[in-house]
Amino acid sequence: MENRNNVSEFILLGLTQDQDLQKACFGLFLVFYTTIVLGNLFIIVTIKSNSRLDSPMYFFLSCLSFVDICYSSVTAPKLIADFLVKKKAISIVGCMAQLFFIHLLGGTEIFLLTAMAYDRYVAICKPLQYTTIMSKNICSWMVMASWLGGFVHSILQTLLTVHLPFCGPNEIDHYFCDVHPLLKLACTDTYIVGIIVIVNSGMISLTSFVVLTASYIGILVMLRTHSSEGRLKALSTCASHITVVILYFGPCIFIYLRPSTTFSQDKCVALFYTIITPMLNPLIYTLRNEEVKNAMRKLWSKNVFISWK
Repeated sequence: MENRNNVSEFILLGLTQDQDLQKACFGLFLVFYTTIVLGNLFIIVTIKSNSRLDSPMYFFLSCLSFVDICYSSVTAPKLIADFLVKKKAISIVGCMAQLFFIHLLGGTEIFLLTAMAYDRYVAICKPLQYTTIMSKNICSWMVMASWLGGFVHSILQTLLTVHLPFCGPNEIDHYFCDVHPLLKLACTDTYIVGIIVIVNSGMISLTSFVVLTASYIGILVMLRTHSSEGRLKALSTCASHITVVILYFGPCIFIYLRPSTTFSQDKCVALFYTIITPMLNPLIYTLRNEEVKNAMRKLWSKNVFISWK
C-alpha cells in the first residue's frame, strides 16, 4: 500500500486549531469517553447479573452497549490524545484500520438497532408468539447476522479506499479517518468509488431507517385496539429506542447519503454517532425503564453492602 503512495502518514486537523479550546476539549471529551465506558459497562453488568432481565430486549441492549464501547474506542482515545499534541499524525495503515473498524462497528450497530425494533414489533403485535419467534437461538443468530452485515459493509468500504493512490497533500480535515475525506485526497478519479460508497453506506442507513419507521408505524396501528394503559406501557418501551434511532440515523444519513463531498459541519455531525449517542444510550434506556433502574439499584446496594461488610 505504501509503495503506491507518496505519503506515509496523514495529518488529522481535528475538531479545532485553537490551542486554548483544545485544552478545554481534552477535559470535556475525557469525561465523555469515561462516561461511555462506565455507563455501558454498568448496563452490561446489570443485565448479566440479574435473572429478571433475561429477555431478548435486554440481550440486545447488552450487545448494543458492548458495540458502543468498542465503537467509541476507535475514535475517542485518538481524539483525546490529539488535543495534547501539535502534530496529529496517523500512519496510512493505522488510518485504514481505523476506517475498517469505524464501519464494522457502525454497520453492526445499524443492524442491531433494526433487530431491536423487530423485537419490539413482535412483542407488541404478536405477544402470544413472542417466545417462539424471539427464542434465544434466533436472537443469537440475529446478533451474529448484525456483525456479519457490519463486516461485509466495512470490508467493501475499506477495499475501495485502500487501493486508492495518495500523492499529497496529506491533511485530513476531520478527527478520524473516514471515507469521504480520504476520497477527497486521492490523486485519481473517485466518481465511481463515491457512487459505490453512497450505495453501500447511505443506502444501508436509509433502508434500515425506513424498515425501522415501518415497524413503528405498524406498532402504532396495532395499538389503536389496545387499552389506554396498554398503549402507554407499549409506547414507553419503544420511546427509548426511537430516541436512539433518531440520534444515530439522522447524522449517518446526512454524512453518507450524498455525493462524495465534505462540509465543515461534518466533524460536528459525526460527533453524534461516534461520541454523543454511545454516551447517551445508557441514560436513555435506563431513565425510561423501571426494570433496569430497579436492577441497578439492587446491584449497587449489593456491592455497597459487600464493600462495607
